[in-house]
Amino acid sequence: MEMIDLTSGTGHERVLLCRDPEAGYRGVIAIHSTVAGLAAGGTRFWSYASEEEAVQDALRLSRGMTYKNIMAGLPLGGGKSVILRDPGRNGGPVDREKLFRAHGRFIESLGGRYVTGEDVGTSPADMAFIRQETRHVVGLVTAERSGDPSPWTARGVVRAIQAAAVHRWGSDDLSGRRIAIQGCGNVGSLLARELREAGAELVVADVDPEKVRKVVEATGARAVGPEEILEAEADLLAPCALGGILNAQTIGDLRVEVVAGAANNQLLEPEDGDLLRELGILYAPDYVANAGGVISGCRELLGWSDEEASGRVERIYDTTLAVLRRADQLRISPHLAADWMAKERLKALRTAPAPGRSS
Repeated sequence: MEMIDLTSGTGHERVLLCRDPEAGYRGVIAIHSTVAGLAAGGTRFWSYASEEEAVQDALRLSRGMTYKNIMAGLPLGGGKSVILRDPGRNGGPVDREKLFRAHGRFIESLGGRYVTGEDVGTSPADMAFIRQETRHVVGLVTAERSGDPSPWTARGVVRAIQAAAVHRWGSDDLSGRRIAIQGCGNVGSLLARELREAGAELVVADVDPEKVRKVVEATGARAVGPEEILEAEADLLAPCALGGILNAQTIGDLRVEVVAGAANNQLLEPEDGDLLRELGILYAPDYVANAGGVISGCRELLGWSDEEASGRVERIYDTTLAVLRRADQLRISPHLAADWMAKERLKALRTAPAPGRSS
């Protein structure tokens, strides 16, 4: 096992590049902040062009987790890990048990400062492999509940969409609203079902035709190509794939009034949020909208009941609305308002007197 400390100059508490050649493992673990509590954030399994690209992704994602957790009112800090997806040895299949058990050993070496869970490219089965090496993991399937956070994430995004709708159109009734969903994976497919039940018309796309087919059969959605979805004429766009899709090249082609979805880091650059505002497109900040998954993890991590977690997910509506209203008050873009609110909450925690000590 090899760990290279990359923390210096990142603004994070700890950033580690981890390698275990025997397991075919290369990964990055980034702890952004533990001011609010232990750092929590999922493990992403993805193909990266280089270790440097993986590090940058982990830095952005972990910072987003700090803001996500604090805005959701959770007593948790922010962290994230990514595993570089390489072809199996000799071109064979990847040995996921070896890979994720290696990841678990690196997490265990952090002594409980970081707890992980499912993210893009990983599953409850992978979390079970991690659990063989460390207890600092959530999202396992048990006799009592499913470890899949997707239904909770999708429900939270629905509530964020409804909040954005009432802010833009004066009503959170989605009947007859046309919604374009980019990505028909675990979250996107569940989101499509809920939105259809709410009366919305759907336009969907994914790079995987089979996923599109299943959503179309379940919801009656109209399918378009992956290259067409960002130009689809609709009331609202719900990005539910990977990040960086809102950028200087794509924003000008949008034909929607609102963007609210499940993907992390939807803005390629911070100024892209300002460009959306200039064009009159309302943006519900991603880490506010997609907090349902990490809230569901609090059932295992903090011992919350399903009812407590569900209530917190429903309150994503109120949080989203508060961010959008604050943005209007400050005459700034919603992503800046959300960042400002998150930083203010973190500042309050840093300056709060220690328990038992007078102020």
